Amino acid sequence: MTWNNEGSADPAAAGEPPEPAYAYRPSLLGAGWAFRLTADGIAWEAGAKSGRVPYRAVRRVRMAYKPASMQTHRFVTEIWAPGVPRLVIVSSSWKSLVEQERLDAPYAAFVRELHRRLRDAGAPVDYVQGRNPLSYWPGLALFVVVGLGLAAAVARALQTHALGGAVVVAGFLALFLWQGGNFFHRNRPGRYSPQALPAQLMPKS
Repeated sequence: MTWNNEGSADPAAAGEPPEPAYAYRPSLLGAGWAFRLTADGIAWEAGAKSGRVPYRAVRRVRMAYKPASMQTHRFVTEIWAPGVPRLVIVSSSWKSLVEQERLDAPYAAFVRELHRRLRDAGAPVDYVQGRNPLSYWPGLALFVVVGLGLAAAVARALQTHALGGAVVVAGFLALFLWQGGNFFHRNRPGRYSPQALPAQLMPKS
């Protein structure tokens, strides 16, 4: 069966009811991932590997914001269940050597439907959001220290009338605060309800 990102299985598959589907390519040369939500579980394919995870077997779901060098607006949903590899659903896909395609709308629709089916199945899922606390809080502390250091460098440059250097460092500081602040704001550790997905971890579609 071929799957698409329009929220259903390929209509060419005669005799099968439409099923929500999602596919993306995590790397330019690697195999693509494809997912389909069946009546009782998650069917998945990754190259030559494939399988199906019953909804009630899912034990953990994590939603996070994970920007990449080629795509800064990138969201990830990870699924854990016994006996299967970690399933990773990403909101962007490699399109060419220098381009990644955003799949905001199909990703958001698929993730919402996935949570609805997990909830309806009564799956004993631990819904977590953001980064692991063991890496988040040290990273946030480092972010604050570096930000203060750059701010001090700007102040020092102004005191010595090095206006050109102050402008350069101030520009870097603004970019650092914008990108880093966005990352840490979206990825604050916590838990969420499948009825109310964290808005900061979903693309606007």
